[in-house]
Amino acid sequence: MAHFLSFVAFATAIAVAPGPDTFLTLRNTVIGGRARGLWTTLGIGVAGATQGVLAAAGLGAIIARSEPVFQTIRWLGVAYLIYLGVMALRTAIKARGEGWAMTPEATPRSPRRSFRQGFLCNITNPKVLAFNLAVLPQFAGPGTGMLTLLAYALTLTIVGTIVLLAVVGLATRARDALARPLVNRGVEGGTGVVMLGFAGALAAEG
Repeated sequence: MAHFLSFVAFATAIAVAPGPDTFLTLRNTVIGGRARGLWTTLGIGVAGATQGVLAAAGLGAIIARSEPVFQTIRWLGVAYLIYLGVMALRTAIKARGEGWAMTPEATPRSPRRSFRQGFLCNITNPKVLAFNLAVLPQFAGPGTGMLTLLAYALTLTIVGTIVLLAVVGLATRARDALARPLVNRGVEGGTGVVMLGFAGALAAEG
């Protein structure tokens, strides 16, 4: 139990550190509203759980050791982060005038699209899989069975999801104060720059 509680504390510290998932969730909530943020969070959670299951089942290690497969995932992650960054910057640059308001109607996104954005942002990030493979055995101990590893992996996903739900809640509360065209453009522009920065860091890790 002590090891598990230590793992929960460690997972919380990792989840609180902002990454691509956090910024995507924040951006989608501020721009599109609470529902869009929740669907994005769900997509991220499903992807995180998928990577956790792969790691617990031993398939993650096979993927990580297969250089062509791992590099393909890494460059897909780089490409998707660049796509998100460019689209956000493009929206910020094109948006002009006081009539551009921050409402769900102004930036229509289906639940499926928001879910897909969150899922792809997480599943194409090889750091998530690598983190599971590196950290889970250290906390679970050598020779740990698959079910225990799976419990640790899903706990990591649950903790991350709770943190993202808190981000959605805070962003929703602040949305009225942020509902101004200039601020909205700033959110889009800032998200674009951050996503491109994450893409550059991931590409440089080669």
